[in-house]
Amino acid sequence: MPYTFVFAQTIGGMEIPYTAITIIFIVLATAVGVFVRKRSRDKCLRDFENYMVTLEDTSGKTIWGTLRVENTGLEFVYPEKKQDSDGHEEASYILYKFEYPIITAVIRFHDQLSERNKAQRDKELERTYHPGPWRRLKRKTLNVFRTVRDSIVEIVNLVINQAKKASPAGKVLTTQDKYVSQMKLELMGSAGTSFEPLLERYIGHKVVLELIKAEKIFEYCGVLKEYTAEFVEIMDIDYAVKEGEPTRKADLVTPRKLGVIRHLGE
Repeated sequence: MPYTFVFAQTIGGMEIPYTAITIIFIVLATAVGVFVRKRSRDKCLRDFENYMVTLEDTSGKTIWGTLRVENTGLEFVYPEKKQDSDGHEEASYILYKFEYPIITAVIRFHDQLSERNKAQRDKELERTYHPGPWRRLKRKTLNVFRTVRDSIVEIVNLVINQAKKASPAGKVLTTQDKYVSQMKLELMGSAGTSFEPLLERYIGHKVVLELIKAEKIFEYCGVLKEYTAEFVEIMDIDYAVKEGEPTRKADLVTPRKLGVIRHLGE
């Protein structure tokens, strides 16, 4: 009869096969990944969900449709189907998350909104511009939780690194390093702090945004609504996609690598 060798690790007096440990880490890594990804939609982009918006990319190309936001990317649903030059119909345009670097701006032009969306957007601006004490307290509370969350992630990272140096748990963590690293990346990627003290005090105030387009810098004055690690959202600006075109009232979400809040505007 052939012999089967099962490698095991003794933890707390119990002998656990490495195969079982590997399965446990795979399940944990998958569960953490699913949980985090479902909650990792960007807040600025999410504010424009279900509104008619225009996507402007770095080449000057524009796409417009009703925005749907997922953790893996964006979908712009056309008002009606289009037929391309090859003759097939298209109902939407999908921009994957790895393509976010080509975004110049996601624009919500006011004249493209339905009456219902206009009312929702006006209410949103009213709540945003010079928010009252309750709204400011709510935001401060959320920022405290975000800071605590970021601290917990750093502590978890430190504990895991220290545990790897210990025995016997360290040997287990070292052998499952691939899955431990995957969980750390999921947590740190989603919880990477977006808190910016320089911007926080100007939420709800008029500011001046400097936006780089085609190697030129344009300035737009509007109300700072929100910011995240990747994007900044500004409301009630005068905007034109192409230089020389008439400007239109709009709200804007732009990557922070292209858009910088430069001045307080009031």
